[in-house]
Amino acid sequence: MPREVIQTVDLAKTFRLGFRRKKVEALRGVTFKVNEGEIFGFLGPNGAGKTTTIKVIVGLLRPTTGRALLMGQPAGEIEARRHVGYLPESPYFYDHLLPEEFMDLCGRLRGLGRSTRAKRGKELLELVGLGKALDRPLRKFSKGMLQRIGLAQSLVGDPDVLILDEPMTGLDPVGRMEVRDLILDLRRQGKTVFFSSHILTDVETLCDRVAIVNKGRVVDEGSLEELLEPSGLLVDIELEGASNELEAALTEQELEFDRSEDQHLKVTVTGQQSVDDVLRLALDHDARVHAVIPRRESLETLFVRKALKSGT
Repeated sequence: MPREVIQTVDLAKTFRLGFRRKKVEALRGVTFKVNEGEIFGFLGPNGAGKTTTIKVIVGLLRPTTGRALLMGQPAGEIEARRHVGYLPESPYFYDHLLPEEFMDLCGRLRGLGRSTRAKRGKELLELVGLGKALDRPLRKFSKGMLQRIGLAQSLVGDPDVLILDEPMTGLDPVGRMEVRDLILDLRRQGKTVFFSSHILTDVETLCDRVAIVNKGRVVDEGSLEELLEPSGLLVDIELEGASNELEAALTEQELEFDRSEDQHLKVTVTGQQSVDDVLRLALDHDARVHAVIPRRESLETLFVRKALKSGT
């Protein structure tokens, strides 16, 4: 069985806000796990509890109740954090520093030697596409460039686990493609990547498994194959050699169909039982089955459905 590198169990976090100390439940029993070597997407609308969960995992917040484990140890333990690289949602950097100076500082905080820091810093700046901006202080960086150097600093210690809060924020399409390629390469190296994102197409392209969180609770978790199960969704059945009698039989059963330019008959049904019924009619009327194509639900549709179902 794969090793669990991140685990949360009934994680709850309550804040007291404002003059009246109003009670706000940011997390209400968040439970999920992330396995070694996978890319895991953490999804949810604004205010769902994503960033709060991440801060608990990396030890920046203490949970009110429940527990979070990182590399099998309680979140926040120094030994656990040695294995983790972290990019916050809105990182702040010393903006007077040059890129190499900033990377040297991060390397020193990681305990790297001088020669290792210099070599690692240059490699990572090239990796994230900042090799031509070495003479520019961070205060002159665009938001996308700051996001790139944030990714670079998260990798400086060669961590086993990357925890990235909205890593695509501020990136143009080219930058997003480069970050996607970087994340896939990290998985090929055996590293684990956990990231939150609002860009669902990136999540659907990258992730092995996802968790959807809303109002402080996990409303669904699993692989994309499991969550985007075609059962109960639309299925297109293409038939060759369909006769008028077959069309009449389909009409009698109130099934939708139309003929394409190549005279294939396309029947659209919902659910496995309807598929079986159409295939049986096709065989009874000597029609040939050209294709059976399930229309898989998109991650965006699933996300909206889960959010609405849980009361957003």
